[in-house]
Amino acid sequence: MQEHVQLTQKQINEDLLTSVLGTPRWWWPALGFFVLVFLIGMSAFGYMLNQGVGVTGLNRPVFWGAFMVNFVFFIGISHAGIMISAILRLTQAEWRRPITRAAEVLTVFSLMSALMAAPLVHVGRPWRADLWVFPYDFARGVWINIRSPFVWDPSAVMTYLTASTLFVLIALIPDLAIIRDRSTGLKRKLYAGMALGFRGTPRQWKLQTIAGILLSALVLPVFVSVHSIVSWDFAVQIGPEAWHSTIFAPYFIIGAIHSGVSAVATLMVVMVWAWGWNKYITPDHLDAIARLLIIVATAWFFFFFLEWVFALYTLEPAEMAMRKLQVFESPWSWLFVVFLFTAYFIPVPMWLFRGVRRSLFWMFVTTI
Repeated sequence: MQEHVQLTQKQINEDLLTSVLGTPRWWWPALGFFVLVFLIGMSAFGYMLNQGVGVTGLNRPVFWGAFMVNFVFFIGISHAGIMISAILRLTQAEWRRPITRAAEVLTVFSLMSALMAAPLVHVGRPWRADLWVFPYDFARGVWINIRSPFVWDPSAVMTYLTASTLFVLIALIPDLAIIRDRSTGLKRKLYAGMALGFRGTPRQWKLQTIAGILLSALVLPVFVSVHSIVSWDFAVQIGPEAWHSTIFAPYFIIGAIHSGVSAVATLMVVMVWAWGWNKYITPDHLDAIARLLIIVATAWFFFFFLEWVFALYTLEPAEMAMRKLQVFESPWSWLFVVFLFTAYFIPVPMWLFRGVRRSLFWMFVTTI
């Protein structure tokens, strides 16, 4: 039985718009801390541009290293918005409503972080990035190399970012109109522009609903293609063993959904702790997203198992040597064990218990 508290429209607006129309006391210290972290990161980035990527410890065997890991991580959690908002919107799953907006915004900001983490950082010479995306010498007929992941990634991510931003803005229009009506001065003009003249007429509501459904259907193929392309960044490489597998596209997609839905669950708990929205994000919502995580995590583990089956079936010497290194030699063996237990063997059995699924603390711990 679901827990339900009947709230008036006035109370809902007051609770949810307090942090938008006002500034919480903790906001400025938090902003200052993250600005400081950003400035430190930009300083390190400038030093790397001046000295070269060698200062990061990257060399030929690990030529992408942490930069590519960060890129894949942020692309992965960006899939949460599409998974929860688009798919569940199309299936009319009503339990998604309180968490949909958080998932959508998480998508946009994680994609922006992904653009900073990889195309602008790990390429080493970001001022030449346009040469990998656009043809740069019409007179001599010099064109980009379309076989390069440097072309695939910006094209896919920019398409995904554009579609996701439109998706979020369309969903936000009624909320922006409410904020417009409650604000004054420059804020009112800003929100009036973003609300696009929305007045809540029946025709406007109908068009906004239809646009949301159409974008949900249109953005799903983009969602699938983006992480498929990211997986091919690895699968088409010549050197590394264990990457030449045909399952990489679906493997990466289900892994991205797993990390993305986990990130949304973590964000839900943080929202309750930070703003006290326990009337809107209830244990029922945590229970529902934990059940979804059990399914997604088990599907991910199936593809992980297939990866090992494909690797061991071939019995290629280089592949077997890499797997022995991964499982039997320190420190990789310890990292492998930690990876397996934290990704599947600890959280999934815990999610089988109702008390864990409905606990803010345990959901935060198991999804982090």
